[in-house]
Order: sequence, then C-alpha cells, then structure tokens
Amino acid sequence: MTADTDRELVRRVQRGDRSAFDLLFLRHRHKIHGLVSRFVRREEEIDDVVQESFIRAYRALPRFRLESAFYTWLYRIAINTAKNYLTAQNRRPSTLQGDIDEIELSEATSALTELGDPENEYLTGELEVAIRKALNALPDDLKNAVTFREFDGLSYEQIAEIMDCPVGTVRSRIFRAREAINKSIGFLIRGD
Repeated sequence: MTADTDRELVRRVQRGDRSAFDLLFLRHRHKIHGLVSRFVRREEEIDDVVQESFIRAYRALPRFRLESAFYTWLYRIAINTAKNYLTAQNRRPSTLQGDIDEIELSEATSALTELGDPENEYLTGELEVAIRKALNALPDDLKNAVTFREFDGLSYEQIAEIMDCPVGTVRSRIFRAREAINKSIGFLIRGD
C-alpha cells in the first residue's frame, strides 16, 4: 500500500504538485535519517546529508520512471549522498552499516531477554558482541545484504536494486552471511 501511495505522490510531484513531495519527505525522513547515521556521526551533519538527499531526489524526480519503488530509489540517492559527503570532507566512507555498535540488535537477541534475570542480561550482551563481531568480519557484499534485510527490513527485490545485482545473488549473499554469523555465534547458543 505504501508503494502505491508513494507512486501516486511521485506522479503528483511530476505534475507540479510540490506539496506531494512534502508528504514523501514526511513519510521517509526517519528511515533516511537512520540510513545516513550509519555513515555520518555528528547529528548536524546527518541532518545536512538527509536534506541534501531529499533535494537531489526532488531535482531528479522529473526523470524518475517509476520502474522501481520510490523508497528504493531514494535509498540509493541517500547512500551516494552520504558517501560523497564523506569524500568531500576527506573522510573515508565506511561500509553501509558503518559502526555496527549503533545497529539495533534487539530482534536477534530477544529470545535471550527476560527482565530481571542477570544471567540472561549477561548472555544478551555477550550475544550482541558476538553478532557485532561476526558482522564486522563479513565481506562488504554479505554484510550489506544481510543488514538491508535484517535491520532495514527491505525485500530481496529492493536489495537487488540497491546493490545492482540479481535477486538470486542477494538470496545467496544473505544465506552465506547468516550461515557465517550462526557459525560464529554457535558457541554461545550451545553453551560451549
């Protein structure tokens, strides 16, 4: 439903309705802010990059052919804008998810979480560290694919479009990433 609504809003912007872009901005700004924050650390810089991403999207909308979802297209623009910003600041762009410490790992560790149980709290912390370490050890293509899927909730098709590869390749990368992570954290789950 969101994709259909986005598509209609894009059409309205392309017909000259600037207020439709305001709605697109309001709908997607938090997700884009979260994405950009994986590259850029300081809040004021994050806001600047988010704003620049939306400006670039607005300027490019007349050429957007609706062959992909608006959000997927916007995602690519934001990634490129963040990388360009860091390059202009003479800082090295990090991998897509940047410092894994900032990624919410609550879904991955929810099975171990029970309020008031110090042992489970300890195991949760250990599991978070192990997952973070396993993600950081992955090659960028696997790390980015699994991050898009598990932390950003993107579909395989959206990931394929962002990563500019076939859906089968995305599935393979995600499978291999999960397999490597499971192998890496298996000692915690087995209790070794």
